[in-house]
Formats: sequence, structure tokens, C-alpha cells
Amino acid sequence: MFERLELMKKRLEELNELIALPEMVARQDEWQKLVKEHAALSPVVDEYQKYLKIEQDMEDCQEIMADSDKEMAEMAEAEYYELKDKLDGTLKQLKVLLLPQDPMDDKNVIVEIRAGAGGEEASLFAMQLMRLYHRFAERSRWKIEDIDINETELGGIREAVFMIKGQGAYSKMKYESGVHRVQRVPETESQGRVHTSTVTVAVLPEAVEVDFEILDKDLRIDTYRSSGAGGQHVNKTDSAIRMTHIPTGIVVACQDERSQLKNREKAMRLMQSRLYDYYQSQKDAEYAESRRIQVGTGDRSERIRTYNFPQGRVTDHRIGMTLYNLTSFMDGDIFQMIEALALADQNAKLSTFDN
Repeated sequence: MFERLELMKKRLEELNELIALPEMVARQDEWQKLVKEHAALSPVVDEYQKYLKIEQDMEDCQEIMADSDKEMAEMAEAEYYELKDKLDGTLKQLKVLLLPQDPMDDKNVIVEIRAGAGGEEASLFAMQLMRLYHRFAERSRWKIEDIDINETELGGIREAVFMIKGQGAYSKMKYESGVHRVQRVPETESQGRVHTSTVTVAVLPEAVEVDFEILDKDLRIDTYRSSGAGGQHVNKTDSAIRMTHIPTGIVVACQDERSQLKNREKAMRLMQSRLYDYYQSQKDAEYAESRRIQVGTGDRSERIRTYNFPQGRVTDHRIGMTLYNLTSFMDGDIFQMIEALALADQNAKLSTFDN
């Protein structure tokens, strides 16, 4: 680790000189790449310099501790142990900074919500989950763009696909992939019995730049009339798009826009992200299970969370965290849970840092 840090330190010194060269400034494309690399290295090297300074101060304290002056030695010993605690904290922060960053963390996300077991009650909860994520996006000052909403007559949704646009959207939303379970008394339940229903959530990074090509011959595109519970989702023209990727069998649909062209553009963006997720999942499967971090893997068969309405609690099963603020949680206040999941993910990665 320290060899790597020394190399980073030397590279930053080189970058300081290169960025200042007039001939490099004139070549803007190259200069901007160097500036970006400088910005990425600076926090790590700054923390490493801090580590080296603390280490040197500890050595100075040890020299004073060996002095014959008892009072000075005691003061130096107390300072030594204070510095040791700081050194441990700095070392942990260095490891955090050196952890490989998910290249998708800053991407926009496509969220897919589907009603699972539980009939109409699952559809109604799917609608509430969609509202939860809309409110979370609003609280985070992100933008929302609907792609395809398939509503039920009773106000629920069978399936919803929408995009959240904003800095760091995927870094927060990626922990939401999985099976969400709700326990509550449905409005149609006359005897007050608690029912259990499920909803699946998939969070995909928007794959703007992908390392695969979607060939025209591999796509089948069908048009049809928009449908739904009524209102803005119903159209009298064949503006809705259903796109099928023949080699993988992946199907996407978009009917939110009145323009067939706009629906086609949205469907293609969704197809790119679905295919990216498909190929990435195949790639991830090549790695040994022991090297996978369980928090935030996006395993859609995994039951990740339970929303218990009678008790007003929400429990995340991956980290064993329970919050008794279900009302505000359903209104999009999920920041505490997301932060806890991100911390657990970070700690899991740190535990394998030296392996």
C-alpha cells in the first residue's frame, strides 16, 4: 500500500509541473485530463502527507521519552498515544480513499418497480414505493423522467420505469435493488388481518457510454397505442414503443410520451442500460462468491427490506437496521438508511482490503 502511495505522491509532483507548462495549457484536451488526474490524486496524497507528519511527530516523541527528564518524558508519552490514535484514524481514511470507486456512481439511474406476490395490494404498495423514490429524488434535488407507467384501475401500478437524473444518483439508489416486503392490513380486508405482499425494485445505471454495440438487425420494434388507467397515459395514435433485443430476449417498452420518436429514444436508453446490466451480471458471475460484497450487489431475488405498517417500522435485513419512522420514510426520508448501507458496504470492502 505504501509503495503505491509513494508512486502517487511522485505522480502528483509531476502533474504540478506539467499543468503549469504553457505548451500543455495550449493543448486543452490533454491539459484537462491532467487536471482531472490531479484532482483525483490530491485527496489521497494530502492524507498520506498527513500520515507521514504524524509518524514523524511520533518518532520525535519517542526520542523525548528516552530523555532523562521525567516530566518531559511523561508529557511526550501522553502526546505519543494521542498521535497513535490519530495515525490509526488516518490509516483507515487512506484505505477508504484507496478503495476502487464504482465508475457508475455518478451516473443517472433507471428505476424499475414491479408488483410481486399479493395481487392488488402489491400493486398499491408498488405505487407507494414509486412515490417514495420520487420524494427522495425531490429532497436530493434530482430530476425525474417517467419512461413507462402501467397503472391498475384501483390506483396501483403493475410496473413502473422511470429515470432519476442527478449527481451521484446511482451511488445512493443502487442499494435499493431487491425484493421489498410490506406487511399491513389492506383496505379491502374486512377482518383486520395483516397481509404480506412483495414488490421488486431494480436500479440500473444509465449506460451512456457502453463497450458493446446494439445492431439494428438484433432489434425488433413494435408500435402500439398507449394504454393505462386513463388521463395522460392514453393516446389515440400508435405512439407507444415496444423494443425487443432478439439475442438476449430483453424487452423494453415506453409509452409516456405522445411522440413516437421520443418514446423510441427513451426505449433505446432503457435498452442500453438493461443490456449493460445483463453483460455486467455475466461478468460479475465469473468472480468467486467470496470476493463479492453482499451489500449493494443488486441481487433481485434477495429480500432486502420489510415495511411493517401496524408497528410503524422498516427493517433492512442486509444490515439488521430497524427504524421506527415509517411515515416519514415512505415520504422519501430514507437518508439515514442509505448512509448506513453505504457505511456497511465500505466496511465490508475494507475488511478485504489487504486480501
